[in-house]
Amino acid sequence: MKNLIAVFSLLFAMVSLAQAQDKKPPVSPKVTVESPDKNIKIVYGQPSKKGRVIFGPEGSASLEKFGKVWRTGANEATEITFKSDVMFGDKMVKAGTYTLFTIPGEKEWSVLLNSTLGQWGAYDYEKIKGNDVAMIKVPVSMAKSPIEKLTITPSNSSIAIAWDNMTISVPVMKHGS
Repeated sequence: MKNLIAVFSLLFAMVSLAQAQDKKPPVSPKVTVESPDKNIKIVYGQPSKKGRVIFGPEGSASLEKFGKVWRTGANEATEITFKSDVMFGDKMVKAGTYTLFTIPGEKEWSVLLNSTLGQWGAYDYEKIKGNDVAMIKVPVSMAKSPIEKLTITPSNSSIAIAWDNMTISVPVMKHGS
């Protein structure tokens, strides 16, 4: 009987350990950030650099290629919500929720807002690009040291996107401000 109890105890411990391992945090956790005035909310999957080269030309070993549409995060495409109408760069954008895509480049990035929600990655972007509501170009700044995790930071007047050795800042102002 003692052996049977010992066997059941061991099995219970193994099942508990296996279940605990299943509850690991996701590799690229979902992050929600808001601007201080709560006008901008962004939900994105936050990947890590993990020693990889993140941005580079076609044919390189980089994760994201210059000139190719990127979901600007991991997993589901990044979504951005404006609670009021805004000037997104020089484009007027109505209050609402949009998918945020970028096209990284060595010197500048294109930043796109698209009205089609629920996208997984940027795989179907070519099919939905007719639903773009804004596209602006912003210059790239080089980070002084590599940024391990993709970080998107909305302020009341801009959205900063930083990862690896690149950062951009997208001007965003409440319409009429």
